[in-house]
Amino acid sequence: MQRKEIAYQCGELRKTTIRNKFWQPKIEKLSPAQLRQLQERRLRSTFVYAYKNSRFYRKLFKEEKLDSGSIRTAKDIEKIPFTSKTHFRDNYPLGLLASNSIIRIHASSGTTGDPTIVAYSRNDIESWSDCIARCLTMSGITRQDRFQIILGYGLFTGGLGFHYGAEKIGTTVVPSGTGNTKRQVKLMRDLHVTAFTSIPSYSLYLAETAEGLGIEPSVDLEIKSISCGAEVWSQSIRKRIENKFGCQVFNSYGLSEMFGPGVAFECIKQDGMHVWSDHFIAEVIDPKTGETVDVEEEGELVLTTLTKEAMPVLRYRTGDLTKLLDGSCDCGRTHQRISWITGRCDDMIKVRGVNLFPTQIESAIMGLEGVGSNYQIVLSKKGVLDEITVDLEAEERVWNKGDRAVKDLTEKIRSEVLSVTGLKAAVNLLPEGFLPRTEGKVKRVRDSRNLDV
Repeated sequence: MQRKEIAYQCGELRKTTIRNKFWQPKIEKLSPAQLRQLQERRLRSTFVYAYKNSRFYRKLFKEEKLDSGSIRTAKDIEKIPFTSKTHFRDNYPLGLLASNSIIRIHASSGTTGDPTIVAYSRNDIESWSDCIARCLTMSGITRQDRFQIILGYGLFTGGLGFHYGAEKIGTTVVPSGTGNTKRQVKLMRDLHVTAFTSIPSYSLYLAETAEGLGIEPSVDLEIKSISCGAEVWSQSIRKRIENKFGCQVFNSYGLSEMFGPGVAFECIKQDGMHVWSDHFIAEVIDPKTGETVDVEEEGELVLTTLTKEAMPVLRYRTGDLTKLLDGSCDCGRTHQRISWITGRCDDMIKVRGVNLFPTQIESAIMGLEGVGSNYQIVLSKKGVLDEITVDLEAEERVWNKGDRAVKDLTEKIRSEVLSVTGLKAAVNLLPEGFLPRTEGKVKRVRDSRNLDV
């Protein structure tokens, strides 16, 4: 019964998608009451489906004395225990599976242990593609565009996720993948690409590479829309990318445990990211207590899937810090919005008793005139005291102005870091291109402290 309900939901979405060309007012402009009813119906269905078909969830629910009739309203979701990345690792590879009708498998990198394996049914792929198609449509992409996907293909969810969603719109896809940056720029120019997606730090590297080839991105390229995600970044970095390419840059959010990219995305109003509430329930909790926090209060994002068939996930603690936004968006979409992701619970660093996130420093320094596109925070020990150093590239024009200009910029950076964090940091200004570039997620913090001291 529940499997049929999920399949029916996906089928209805496909029909709506074809009819409305991915601007779906019947879904995206539901009234709050209609949206709540839809979520409650799908939450009940997903809960019973997971109870009957997932050994992992059946065991978890029984431990909490929950039966198939325990979930009736949206408020009842708080009865459900949290799922975490640890559960995926402890049940590696496919212990959370609820269906054997799978047609694809993706996985995280597994850099700190076993990778997180996620499985997809045919309906899952359709739902995921629909979510991505909606996201791209929100950012103004149409079938007239040429969309370059500068993300990893294969086990990583990014490349194929955007690929299928873009093709649903009818957009011409350029599946260039990652690497060979000069070739990426050449394709962008020669094929008259109008939009692309990549991680934020690599978008800046693309602009640097283009400039090195004598190509002015905002003049010589035809880019009108860029979507970025997959790493924590700031509004300051967004402004830098927008200035380089002369177009809007949209924040994209997703994670493999849900589908991949496509969970939330900015519309052209850029007033928060729309979570597709017909596919996901978003909660924000206090990361220490697990208690739900109020709207507009920052905490850890928790997500529940409502249409996943092969591997439903209930109350997943994402580790990402954000807040639910109040009110509606001027674009007309009524689905829940979340704010910019400010960091991850496990990214927080403590220096001399001060808790801070790398994005706090990024926001403070990347808006300063003369600052380059790359930086790294270095933590060390001097005796028993923590030391913080910011290695930061400066633009060539700063070096051309001489020692005084370098010294002035150094002092500005030091002052900004002190103002934001309350910490006195050493600042090393470096020539552009000095710090390493990467095709994957950039590593902003290098912690060399001896934590045993």
